[in-house]
Amino acid sequence: MRRSSRGGGGRRVPRRAAAGRRSFTSTLRALEELADAGAQVSVHVADLDSATPVLRGDDHVTMPIAGLGIVPLLIEVAAGIEAGTIDALEIIDRADLELVSSSGLWRHLRAPALPIVDLAVLAATVGDPNAVNALLQRVGHERIRARIASLGMPRTALLDRFRDQRGPDDAPQVAVGTTQELALLFSSLVNSAVIDATVSAQVAEWLNLNYDLSLVAASTGLDPFAHDQDAHGLLFINKTGRDRGVRVEAGVLGGPRAGVVYALIVCFDDLSISHRLRAHDAFRTLGVELMEYTH
Repeated sequence: MRRSSRGGGGRRVPRRAAAGRRSFTSTLRALEELADAGAQVSVHVADLDSATPVLRGDDHVTMPIAGLGIVPLLIEVAAGIEAGTIDALEIIDRADLELVSSSGLWRHLRAPALPIVDLAVLAATVGDPNAVNALLQRVGHERIRARIASLGMPRTALLDRFRDQRGPDDAPQVAVGTTQELALLFSSLVNSAVIDATVSAQVAEWLNLNYDLSLVAASTGLDPFAHDQDAHGLLFINKTGRDRGVRVEAGVLGGPRAGVVYALIVCFDDLSISHRLRAHDAFRTLGVELMEYTH
């Protein structure tokens, strides 16, 4: 995929950084190298307290976000549980689903049915596609679309369920969005501004269990399996998305000096391991500079 632009022709990621802070020069260099190699890149980083952007590049452009697109689904599930329209212990049978056999954890478990609240945990922690599909089937696309609209995210959409194969009649992507909208969503979550404090706290609690700390989060040094109570007081929640040639992560990182909200999308030609690793390295470079910014 080619790097994005507003009006035709490629362009480099804009250099914008807050005065008196680190300029994210290594991240900019890594993202520009990806863009020059043909990748499409979008990034948005903002100070959590002031909401002032400290790094932006094509953050208005709608791009594939893979499993990161399930966050509005988790919000709708949490809102339904709080409102009493969804029973957290309602049992969903796996046999009622068109199973995804290529990934996920639930497909390996002996339990053929699970309560909605456990499916939400599986979706948030390991991005389990069958758990996501079960929740989506229970809630419905119409409610998700309405919820995304109410969140003020016109360029974000959860288009389809997870599938082993995408045919010509299926949506080409699970979800799309922009880094600007994703960063704002995560900022709203930690500031208890998504619907209300109860829903925000529940979704943040689920996301805080996320096991995928291999991209931006690799630089935090957190234990992927037990980081909800960090001994050093690091505030961190994140969600990643992965698909062929797509890597995306959004989250919040808080340290003793500052807090930041971030989102990064890289779409690249996944032609070899080196192409993939180069994309991963850009996420980890951002992670290092986010840690330096917050500490």
